[in-house]
Amino acid sequence: MVQRIIVAGASLGGLRAAEQLRAAGWTGEILVIGEEEHPPYNRPPLSKDVLAAPGTPEEALAKLAFRPRRSATGIQWRLGTRITASNLAARTITLDSGEELDFDGLVVATGLRPARVAAPGPRAGRHVLRSIDDALALHEALRPGTRVGVIGSGFIGCESAATAASLGCAVTLVEGRTGPMERPLGHALSSGVRDMLAQRGVDCRQAVSVVAYRGTESCTGMELSDGSVIDVDVIVEAVGSRANVEWLQGNGFDLVDGVECDSHLRVLGIAGQPIPGVVAVGDIARYPDDRNGLPARRVEHWATPTDTAKIAAPALVAGLSGQPPAEAPAPLPSFWTDIFGTRINGVGSPALAEETRVLEGDPDRPHAGVAVGYYRGDTLIGVVNAGLPASRNLHYRQLVLDAGALVTI
Repeated sequence: MVQRIIVAGASLGGLRAAEQLRAAGWTGEILVIGEEEHPPYNRPPLSKDVLAAPGTPEEALAKLAFRPRRSATGIQWRLGTRITASNLAARTITLDSGEELDFDGLVVATGLRPARVAAPGPRAGRHVLRSIDDALALHEALRPGTRVGVIGSGFIGCESAATAASLGCAVTLVEGRTGPMERPLGHALSSGVRDMLAQRGVDCRQAVSVVAYRGTESCTGMELSDGSVIDVDVIVEAVGSRANVEWLQGNGFDLVDGVECDSHLRVLGIAGQPIPGVVAVGDIARYPDDRNGLPARRVEHWATPTDTAKIAAPALVAGLSGQPPAEAPAPLPSFWTDIFGTRINGVGSPALAEETRVLEGDPDRPHAGVAVGYYRGDTLIGVVNAGLPASRNLHYRQLVLDAGALVTI
C-alpha cells in the first residue's frame, strides 16, 4: 500500500512543504488540501501593486501564482476544501464534506486569518486584506476622494494606507498602541516612517484605538478612544492575525498561539515530546529561536514558509523511516516592505532587541538612506535598512550572519 503524506494548507507553506518532501526523497503520495479556490500565490503585492492596479481577477492571479518546481512531481491538490477536524492518534483528518482521510505523515500549514476589530457598529464597509479576493474587493472601493480609515499600523496597515493615498484617497491611519511598524523597526525608525506617511497626506492618529463604528447599514465613521470621530467611506482593519488551529482541537496539545514545535518543526504533544509523523510549516508554527537562545515564537514573514519547509520536510521523511532528523541551519528571519517607493529591508530579530544603534544615515529621513542595528547585550541580532542600495542590504545581512556564526539544530 502506498504511504500518504497530507499537507494541510495550500498556500506558500503548503507548496514549499510538498516540494521539500520530494527533495527529501519521499516517493509516496502527497495530497495538498487548501480552503481557498486558488492555487498558491504571492501575497505581499496584495497591499501594494495588486491593490493599486489589479486588472481582471484572472490577470491578478496570473501575476501572483507560483509555479511549482519541476522536481515537485506527482503532487495531488484539493482546493476549495476545508479541514474541519483531526485525530492525530488515529492519523485521520475530516473534511467539510464529512469525508475522512487517513495519513502516514501530516504537515500542518493552515496559516493565519485576519483578526477583526472588536467594536460595535455595522459590518458593511469594513475590509481586511489577506487574500486576492480581499484585494480585489478593496480596490473597487478605493476611488479618488474616498475617505479611508485604516486601523492598525503594522506592515499591512502602513502599506494599505500608502497605496490608498497614492490612489487619491483621503486616508486616516489609526495607529493603536504603537507607531508605524514600531515592533520590528523600533521607535526611532517608526517615527521616520510616520513622517513619510504624513508628508504624503496620511493623517496619522497616535496612541488611539477604535471604540465604535458609526452608521446604520454601512460604516460612515469611527469613534476613537480620545473622543474624536472620523468620517469615513471605507475601513481597512489591519490589526493582526489569528492562527487557523481549530481543526486540531481535541488532540491534547498546546494551541494557544499557533502550534508548538521543536527546532526540527516537529509538533509537540502535551508532555513536550514530538508527535510521531506530524510537523508544522509557516507562520502557524511556533518554534524555538535557536539563534538568540530565546523561547519559541511564531514568525510572520514571507520567507518563513520556505525556511521552515526546508527543515520540517526532511525531519518528517526521516521520522517516517525511523531515523532521527539531520542537522540543519537555524532559520534567519527576514522581511521587506515598500512605503511610497522606499524599500525597507529587515534581517534577524529586531523586535527582540534590548538596544538600537544607528549604523548609517538618519532614522528621521528613511527615504534618504538609513541603517539601524538591533542588539541584545553587545550581540547584533538584527539590522533594518531603508532607502539603501541592494549591496548595502547584503552587507548588513552578512553582518548579522557573522554575529550569530553558524547555528545548527
